[in-house]
Amino acid sequence: MVKIAYQLYSARDEAAEDLEKVLKEIAALGYDGVEFAGFHGLAAGEVRRLLDETGLEPVSSHVAFDEIERDMFGVIAYHLAVGCPFIAVPYLQEAERPGNPGFARVVKGIHAFARLCREAGIRLLYHNHDFEFASLSGLYALDFLYAAVPEDLLETEIDTCWVRYSGLDPAAYVKKYAGRCPVVHIKDYACDEPTSPCGKMPASFRFRPVGRGVQDVPAVVRAAVDSGAMWLVAEQDFPMDSPMLDAKASLAALRAAL
Repeated sequence: MVKIAYQLYSARDEAAEDLEKVLKEIAALGYDGVEFAGFHGLAAGEVRRLLDETGLEPVSSHVAFDEIERDMFGVIAYHLAVGCPFIAVPYLQEAERPGNPGFARVVKGIHAFARLCREAGIRLLYHNHDFEFASLSGLYALDFLYAAVPEDLLETEIDTCWVRYSGLDPAAYVKKYAGRCPVVHIKDYACDEPTSPCGKMPASFRFRPVGRGVQDVPAVVRAAVDSGAMWLVAEQDFPMDSPMLDAKASLAALRAAL
């Protein structure tokens, strides 16, 4: 059965101040798990204790690529102690992005880290934004990356917000990676202006709770389930009301779509 998690980046300020409180609130709402976006200086054992107390599963963790490069073994050891089955590369800085010289180093680094993750029993994901939908060697850069690193090393964490923002059908794009998409980000937004890949964010762009924007949530959820997703992750970069009110609304929409 597919489970629903909350990406803690959505409540990053609150989590930085009191992670325990946020985890308890997320558990009380009824989420099955959480995806981390940093651990706010806590030891792995302390994070594990908080998860045990709240009953939340540690789905995954977003770890900056430069942090991975600095200490691959340390990153893996920490996540093994927390109990995260997945680690995700969440974002690339400008110089590291497709089409720039640093991208070759990223691909090589992902190869190396993915092998270490696999040996440790952790699965590596790559989480997209919109810039990966620029063209590279006749492919979308995201497809180029997934082709460059074998799927037994690197799986997808498709952020459906940025897929739609880039002018593609999120449900169809998830299906394209059926069997390789264990974790899918379900994120919604509203926008009055046309959008295009790698374009400047329109002034009318606003993040919204799942089900309160432009996304066809039932279609995306069906595609994720049919494609073998284990987790749906609700994420909202900036709140509409408050992080917890928005988290409640997103959970209700996802449950209704399952």
